[in-house]
Amino acid sequence: MTLDPALTHLLDTRLADAQRSSRAPSATAALIGDGEVVWSGAAGRTNGRPHGEPATTATQYRIGSITKTFTAVLVLRLVDDGLAGLTDSVAQHLPELADRLPGARVSELLTHGAGLPAETEGAWWERSHGRSWGELQSSIRPIHRPGRRFHYSNVGFAVAGELVARLRSSTWWDRLEQEVLQPLGLRETTYAPTHAAAPGLAVHPYADLLHDEPATDTLAMAPAGQLWSTVHDLAAFAKFLAYGDERVLSDDLRREMQIPALINDDPGSAYTRAYGFGLDIINADGQRFIGHGGSMPGHQSSLKIDPETGDGVVQLVNSTAGLDLDGIALLRQLRTHVPRTSPEWTADVAPSDVLDIVGTWFWGPRPHLLTREDGGRLRLRPVHGGRGSRFTPGGPDTWTGLDEYFAGERLTVRRDPRGAATHLDLGSFRFTRTPYDPGGDIPGGVGTGWR
Repeated sequence: MTLDPALTHLLDTRLADAQRSSRAPSATAALIGDGEVVWSGAAGRTNGRPHGEPATTATQYRIGSITKTFTAVLVLRLVDDGLAGLTDSVAQHLPELADRLPGARVSELLTHGAGLPAETEGAWWERSHGRSWGELQSSIRPIHRPGRRFHYSNVGFAVAGELVARLRSSTWWDRLEQEVLQPLGLRETTYAPTHAAAPGLAVHPYADLLHDEPATDTLAMAPAGQLWSTVHDLAAFAKFLAYGDERVLSDDLRREMQIPALINDDPGSAYTRAYGFGLDIINADGQRFIGHGGSMPGHQSSLKIDPETGDGVVQLVNSTAGLDLDGIALLRQLRTHVPRTSPEWTADVAPSDVLDIVGTWFWGPRPHLLTREDGGRLRLRPVHGGRGSRFTPGGPDTWTGLDEYFAGERLTVRRDPRGAATHLDLGSFRFTRTPYDPGGDIPGGVGTGWR
């Protein structure tokens, strides 16, 4: 996608205006279209001073809790490799936590559902010298029943990182480098700041003064928020989350990351945010974005991508107070000027093998439309409201639900001795060609028929 110079100027101006109005030392941002960076920009001086180094899109910032998404990928790789199961108890692999973390499962570490506290006991972990795994033990304690509620937990992701280190007989950072960063080519994503990093700064709320923020080594808490990165590296990571890379994670588990597990329940507010496996799932007026935000002293970060369209946004700033720039609004401004174009329609090269089953089927009296899509998939849509799903082929006359109500359920075509389709069996529901077709094996019978 090539942008018109006027649109590029508009986006550059929006970022510069946000940097100035937010009184942020520096900021960078990138917009992703169809999985690729279509615009990136930078504004401000990295040290916040008039003659400081200008920020560029290669400037590195601390990404805080976006680190958690990387950690989640590492844990899911353990599942891919058969070293752990999502339903395993955490204590099965970390036996020293048997008394501290009773009943919590591996999956619940990744959904903020293990019942652990948000922060550590004692010193403020983000701003103090890091602690060892042994020193972290007193902070690993249940405060909620596992699996019952979303309670954001930095401590939980420290446990997830230790799980990776223990089962790989390595370190969390070494595994991250070897298993994720190198395969994806994320060369500017590092454990500690490089020479290209912007310093962490706070800005006085009532005066144009700066305050240095610490760049701590968080040690055992590192899997929760240690990493540094750039907008282009994070855009490449966003593309992986949306499109996948089997060298890093199986597509099945990558897609499972994106399934909402627990709702972030803010009393009095509509549900707009859920959490999957290491991923925020944001519902923005019906459009779903996956990603994460991050905050560490002197830095704020944000990554969002729509996995259906591959459109996303990354923002980084070296200010504790953050950047007042709505990334989704920026992305929608892009699409206002560069509307998405659908691929042209062409007919199937090969004859369809499902012509005898596509068309209208009835669940009781309610009509549904069954159509064939690319890849041999089927889509079942209710005509006047109801339940539907997409289905992927699973064998002769069988398909498996991909989403919505029938996700994971089996759709089977039932035929008479002559081979004609009589009804669809979908998780025991019967769909027939006419409402309550007596030839369609309707449980409970059809009584005396329509009258």
